[in-house]
Amino acid sequence: MSSENKLWAGRFAGATAKNADLFNDSLPFDQALWKQDITASIAHAHMLGHQQIISGDECSSIVAGLESIYRDIESGSLIMQGAEDIHSFVENELVKRIGDAGKKLHTARSRNDQVATDFRLYVRGSFDATTDALAGLVKSLLALAEKGTKYIMPGYTHLRKAQPMCAGHFWNAYAEMFLRDLDRIADSRVRMNIMPLGSGALAGTSYTINRFMVADELGFERPCDNSLDGVSDRDYVCEYLFDGSLIMSHLSRLCEDIILYTTEEFGYFEIADEYSTGSSIMPQKKNPDIPELMRGKTGRVYGHLMAMLTTLKGIPLAYDKDLQEDKEGFFDAEKQVISCVSIMAEMLGGISYKPDRMAKAAEGEFCCATDVADYLAKKGMPFRSAHGVVGAIVRDCIQKNKTLQTMSTADYKAFSDLFEDDILEVVKGKNCAYARSSFGGASPLCVRENIQSIKKRLKAYE
Repeated sequence: MSSENKLWAGRFAGATAKNADLFNDSLPFDQALWKQDITASIAHAHMLGHQQIISGDECSSIVAGLESIYRDIESGSLIMQGAEDIHSFVENELVKRIGDAGKKLHTARSRNDQVATDFRLYVRGSFDATTDALAGLVKSLLALAEKGTKYIMPGYTHLRKAQPMCAGHFWNAYAEMFLRDLDRIADSRVRMNIMPLGSGALAGTSYTINRFMVADELGFERPCDNSLDGVSDRDYVCEYLFDGSLIMSHLSRLCEDIILYTTEEFGYFEIADEYSTGSSIMPQKKNPDIPELMRGKTGRVYGHLMAMLTTLKGIPLAYDKDLQEDKEGFFDAEKQVISCVSIMAEMLGGISYKPDRMAKAAEGEFCCATDVADYLAKKGMPFRSAHGVVGAIVRDCIQKNKTLQTMSTADYKAFSDLFEDDILEVVKGKNCAYARSSFGGASPLCVRENIQSIKKRLKAYE
């Protein structure tokens, strides 16, 4: 790259070493910011013209030149190359097209506040795209939850069968997680929607600029209040990476459950063939490669968060070249998060229930034992005593190869006179699930109420 293509070359007598150029240049990845760079530059030019820092003709020429560059990059007729970063490329190309007037675009700004503004614009768009993808995922979960109100399945603690529940309750639990992710993204977006442009290199500028005018044109809430902080703040990058990491954590948990529940050992759900793969040697295999790969990508996103936190931890104010490392990891994390959320939403659309298998499992391994204890407690026995009685019943069933459902009324009465014939209905898995009617519980009625609540809260993000 020749020295005349560098915005800072005037200070130096000789050319930069070739390997130093390659190490320093960021155009191969920050060219992703070309739309934001041109958009922010147009807003800056409008302000310079409005404030009479440049003439009206110069402003018009600069804006027209920038718009032509935008069109040519968008069409593919202009290739981004031959500069150390996207900001230099755009400015050099502008000067080629309109002459010396293009050199006035950089008046009252620095690449420090320029890149900070461009990247905020980009990340703001990332928050919005992630919001859209998450809203679609929640809708897919709700569709499965609504179908699941007809079925029951066992719930687990410690990966051991615990209590029967309406199958829709399972999917609603994940919808709640992703709703919290949506809330976090909305909160983060509010904090990051502050404009650094006008901070200059670090201390502002002596020109009579109007930062509020630029902020309004670019859709920012307001300009930043401190120029030092404005050019060096990358909290919003960390926040997206954290929000994205938590999204991936929730996705990974969902993937793990789907992988487990679609095994032959569980067999509660089935993934559609379109989102499964086979084996090169075992013809019978139907592998859950999509959720497995998604589970693996979670660590990749975590790594980008840790890398960014480590990069920031020892940087002195204000701008340092370390901050060039804020983009490559971010771009990859954004891609992984949005693609994983989107493909999960599509995959869920093809998941089918195996209701007979779920219903049978909901009565296995004494899932209804708590309901037997509650039955005794409702008849006056202290719950702790009832817990002990039912523990003895379970132990006896194991010894005699019985279940709670195959016991007779007489069998129950051998443990307590409080048992009546109705205990035989209480221990049916469906009745246990339907009895979970407390607010937020796992009965079909509660699940339907939860679905309506989720739909209502989701409207804020549609």
